[in-house]
Amino acid sequence: MITFILNDEKFSTGSAAGSSLLDFIRYEMGLPGTKIGCREGDCGACTVLMGSAEDGTLKYKSIVSCLTPLGNAHGKHIVTVEGLNTGHLSPVQKALVDNSATQCGFCTPGIVMALTAFSLADTNATPETAIASVSGNICRCTGYKSIEKAAKVIADTLKNKNIGDPVSWLVEQKHLPDYFLTIAERLTEIHNSELLSSHRGVRIAGGTDLMIQKAEELGDSDIISFQDRKDLRGINIIDGRCIIGAAVTMSEVEHSETLRSFLPELPAYMKLIASEPVRNMATVAGNIVNASPIGDLSVILLALNARVTVAGAGEVRTVPLKNFFLGYKKTDLTKEEFISSIAFDYQPGPAIFSFEKVSKRTHLDIASVNSAIRITMKGQNIDECFLSAGGVSPVPLFLVKTSEFFSGKPVTPEIILQANTVMQEEISPISDVRGSAEYKRLLLRQLLLAHFLRLFPEKLNINIDQL
Repeated sequence: MITFILNDEKFSTGSAAGSSLLDFIRYEMGLPGTKIGCREGDCGACTVLMGSAEDGTLKYKSIVSCLTPLGNAHGKHIVTVEGLNTGHLSPVQKALVDNSATQCGFCTPGIVMALTAFSLADTNATPETAIASVSGNICRCTGYKSIEKAAKVIADTLKNKNIGDPVSWLVEQKHLPDYFLTIAERLTEIHNSELLSSHRGVRIAGGTDLMIQKAEELGDSDIISFQDRKDLRGINIIDGRCIIGAAVTMSEVEHSETLRSFLPELPAYMKLIASEPVRNMATVAGNIVNASPIGDLSVILLALNARVTVAGAGEVRTVPLKNFFLGYKKTDLTKEEFISSIAFDYQPGPAIFSFEKVSKRTHLDIASVNSAIRITMKGQNIDECFLSAGGVSPVPLFLVKTSEFFSGKPVTPEIILQANTVMQEEISPISDVRGSAEYKRLLLRQLLLAHFLRLFPEKLNINIDQL
């Protein structure tokens, strides 16, 4: 049985764990405030809150219910817009009304939930972070400026928020109904007495890819949820290696102080990959095993020369990520195996690292071509180079020959041009809806240049017309 709290009521259901939380909310529970839009995690109309009791503390995040398998709601507090009812408009709702930030109303519940999740964050509120919290919500009526104004008003109402206990503070300020104060204890009771047990079915952590690609198949299936497995979580530094648990989400990667000290631009990279509700769900291992040729996180990890640890078939084994992708959508995993962790060499200071991506729109889009590079220097010359690219091969590609070419060479325009010649021999792009093969070759050439302009501006005095 799947047991969780929906708004202020505890429910147990025998519905298929692989069915969508969105359908359960609307059709089994009759709560129509959560809307059906794209069913692909793009529009935000189905946004709800997911609350978890972690070490006695209640933490909430926004998620898209269309991509959430019902089994992942087990032991959680799921909040829809109906669950915010206190008999009056909450400050979030009032700000939207006062700033004319709602018109047809279809998208409004999702926006309310995203801004409520922002209010619940254990960080100080700013206008910029308030606006960023609705990055996953599409509204075609308002033109967005009124929503931005409302978000700024909300941030102002939160300026005195107690970030040590945001739930209690928000209840006291009438942002949330009183029942929120009982949730932590009630979730603990579920965890202690009603465990979800499944030894068969599809392995799912976040489910953001599988719920799109195999929605009908999963709809009648059981799942093996990896979401809360403690052995698959955490970001730890051990013997100079950063080890990331397979079920760590992209949001956890984004906010990790450990990783941000190593890759200071990481938050900006994450915002290029997905909206906040999707990053709150999507996992590191999920992005890898999806094996998309343009998987952004896979390309980043390839440039970190990462290795994956594989378990599940008896003997645990480690595989270099550059050898993990065997062909289009094919990986070095048997049916019994799964990724348990990802590791790469780590230093406490910033790495010489760059990630670049070209897509039809800057944010929340699939790449035409992406690339990442990590470099270590020895004096004035490159000691080691790890260069990767997506969209130019059937797999996320580690550019072995190009990386080797850079070793021992200085950073000059001439060397970069020579490296491009080597790189063009390594790639095999095809023409598709994201561009012609020739266009993708040109894009990767420009991304290679962009890496070095970003990392070594003082070394490159380049006449663009000559490149």
